[in-house]
Amino acid sequence: MSELLPLKDLKIVDISTMLAAPWVSTHLADFGAEVLKIEHPVFGDHARRYGAQKGGQSVFWKSLNRNKKSITLNLSKTEGQDILKEILKDSDVLIENFRPGTLEKWNLSWEELEKINPDLILLRVSGFGQEGPYSNRRGFGTVAEGMSGFTSINGESTGPPILPGIPLADGLSGIAGALMIMIATYSKQNNGTRGQVIDLSLYEPLMRLLEPHLLAYDQLGVVAQRVGNGSSQTAPRNSYLTRDDNWVALSASAQSIFENLCRAIDREDLLQNEKFSTNKNRLKHVKELDKIISEWIGERDLTDVVNILNDSGAVVGPMYDVAQIYSDPHYQFRESFIKVEDDEFGEMNMPNVLAKLSKTPGKVNSLGPKFSEHTIEYLSEHLHLSKNEIEELKKDGII
Repeated sequence: MSELLPLKDLKIVDISTMLAAPWVSTHLADFGAEVLKIEHPVFGDHARRYGAQKGGQSVFWKSLNRNKKSITLNLSKTEGQDILKEILKDSDVLIENFRPGTLEKWNLSWEELEKINPDLILLRVSGFGQEGPYSNRRGFGTVAEGMSGFTSINGESTGPPILPGIPLADGLSGIAGALMIMIATYSKQNNGTRGQVIDLSLYEPLMRLLEPHLLAYDQLGVVAQRVGNGSSQTAPRNSYLTRDDNWVALSASAQSIFENLCRAIDREDLLQNEKFSTNKNRLKHVKELDKIISEWIGERDLTDVVNILNDSGAVVGPMYDVAQIYSDPHYQFRESFIKVEDDEFGEMNMPNVLAKLSKTPGKVNSLGPKFSEHTIEYLSEHLHLSKNEIEELKKDGII
């Protein structure tokens, strides 16, 4: 790894499974953090079987757990717990996402871990947090998306609440968890706080994004309703079909942008019409406004719509499918995807590091590791276990 990778000295132990918590360590690994992923010696991480498969293996796994090393350890057994404790003596962060109480059952409570390493940061990801009436419930992103309030505003007004087609709550929690670890690390290094516990639920990061609706309810008693691709906050904002059967997304959330849009579609008269003169009035007459915009867009092909509106200062873009994402020249120019060689799948073209840092950019050095790929190497080189000791651990089902 390049010496410029900013997190190259951060040592993370990740004993979590599936999506949200592993995503946390991946974001940090992309910037150089040393991540040791620990899996159960029999079952492994369930994410190895998640999503589309190629040759019986998950293609998502390769990116979800990139830049990590994999060892196996049975944490339900005392010998496995002792090995983990030894590893944590020289670690900065432990990430877990088991049901609350599981670490305590395994003799790995925070009180126990803090004795071993008082500078350890423990990130605990769960459906509803470590405490509270729902803390013992099993939690997946799907439930978090429902209970966060997100689904209540997602979908057509006459239809049911709609779940997202991606692991949205998991993805947001992954980013939030990485942020919280860096905040705790900064505090440790600059404020002398030493180690601490981070309690992150799956529903809270997504619920935070509903702030406009939450505050409207708190202050005005307004319960947000589903409005399809429209918006209860601004108009126009919707999806529109072009003449060549492509969809575009358009938003005019600022008055100046709406004025640019009106000029672009040769309807400056709308600016003098009281029904459309302000955003508040446009929301009241949004169906009429959408009809005007739909007719103009429906008479033109995608390329013309995008070029004319963008050149005028309006805000519009095509609604891509995944194939179109890969072929977009702007995304290619920005290297939004990166090609990485994998000894199992060959070349993979996957999403690049989350953001671009001018002096300390992140990097994808390796893809998701094979199951238990580094167990023997790690135990022998880092814990100095002998060949016979490692064989005994295998025989006892510890690794």
